[in-house]
Amino acid sequence: MKLRKLSPIILSMVLAGCAVGPEYQAPQDTVGSAFLVEQVEGTQASDETVTAGWWAQFDDETLNELVKVAQNENISLLIAAERVKSAQAYQRAIESFKVPTISVNMGATTYGFSENDPLVGPLVTPGGLGQINQAIGQDTLIDSSYDFTSVSANISWELDVFNRLEYQAQSAEARAEQVEIMREGMVTLITSDVIHNYFQFRGAEERKQIALETQESQQETLKLVQSLVRNGYGSDLDLAQAKAALSATKALLPQLDIAMKVHKQRLAILLGKSATEMDILLAEPGKVPDFKGTVPIGLPSDVLQSRPDIRIAEKEMVAINADVGAAVANKYPRFYLTGSPGLLAGDFSDLFSSDSAAWVASVGASWTVFDGGRSDAMVELQESRFNAAALSYEQTVNTAISEVETLLYTYGSSQEAETYVADTLVEADNAVAKADSLYRAGLVDYISVLDAQRQQKVIRDAQVSANLQTSQVLVSLHKALGGNWEIEPQQSNTEGED
Repeated sequence: MKLRKLSPIILSMVLAGCAVGPEYQAPQDTVGSAFLVEQVEGTQASDETVTAGWWAQFDDETLNELVKVAQNENISLLIAAERVKSAQAYQRAIESFKVPTISVNMGATTYGFSENDPLVGPLVTPGGLGQINQAIGQDTLIDSSYDFTSVSANISWELDVFNRLEYQAQSAEARAEQVEIMREGMVTLITSDVIHNYFQFRGAEERKQIALETQESQQETLKLVQSLVRNGYGSDLDLAQAKAALSATKALLPQLDIAMKVHKQRLAILLGKSATEMDILLAEPGKVPDFKGTVPIGLPSDVLQSRPDIRIAEKEMVAINADVGAAVANKYPRFYLTGSPGLLAGDFSDLFSSDSAAWVASVGASWTVFDGGRSDAMVELQESRFNAAALSYEQTVNTAISEVETLLYTYGSSQEAETYVADTLVEADNAVAKADSLYRAGLVDYISVLDAQRQQKVIRDAQVSANLQTSQVLVSLHKALGGNWEIEPQQSNTEGED
């Protein structure tokens, strides 16, 4: 009767719960309403954020294919996906402690006692108890052998009165979300690395083509200078300068070959491909593509929701706040319910009759009343961890906003430099045209034409470098703004599970 009276009281405590830990409060948005650097060509202040597939605005099919392959086959991303599964499994394991644990046992047992046993022998030996046997009218007090069959269940349940288990589950959930965000961040990192190395490969390839053309022009110049020197119309200084220019160009070619090889190998690692497969993917020559879109800047507050590092930092606060709650709840009593209902019968045919029912039930509590201050120390430890996580979050936010503003300024400056180089190339083209016209009119020698062409190729090389720098800054800006870059986001591994 006492157990029946106590159970509703405990049940009401379980249903109501006693949240003894701190309630988590999301950090306040302290960033400004706009970036300090906003008016940048090629950007647009709007409510939109960076989305997957933004690189398609480079209009380069090879780049699109490389990114797709990397997101599907990169080994680091496959490892990250497995870590997500592990974190989700751990979360489900922790949450399982909030519900009763039930196990079922069944079996058949037979036993026999020895008549020579000093303790029970007289009980099973006919007349072994003398007058007692005569008094009860039985030769033995108990049978020497016995068989029985049983089916039972063991039920145990810790009543989460002070939400200790709930806090642990909240922490595990936050950790699982952290790992998923890390995987999304890894997608962004791998994708940006693919784009970066592809641009570097194309830049080196384009510069190599220019260098080969320059080398051909310089060889022709050298021949003319050598001819002039032989005929007494040139100087040794002219000859030395022509040779030096040619040697410098020849020295540049191996460096460009190395750059192409290095970035191709890096792409192979990122895509999980062999060098031969990369040769096939990059068989068609190309150039550094031009970006044909605009960058959606959004608001500083959007960065807080889009950047993986900021989201991870906040989830760290959520998890540790739950750990604080669990540490506080650990100072309070724990309540348990256990039960073992079952069926027991000597004859299997009687096992499922109502007379075969048997059960044991209990309610208990455990409370550490003295631990030398260990519980208080654990609470202080978790609180200190939370304070450190809050400071880390603040630092991450400040770094992210500063990074975006720096890259916005850099992107604008890079475009400005690229414009100046383009203007310079126009003038270099005009100089080549004028030199050619003067040569055809007999007013200048052909060396003047070759010199103008050499200057033109130098400017073309500078233009490739400027274009490459702008494209790299553009990729870094998109990465700094955050967002989910995954082309085909993975479905949650817990969908459809009970």
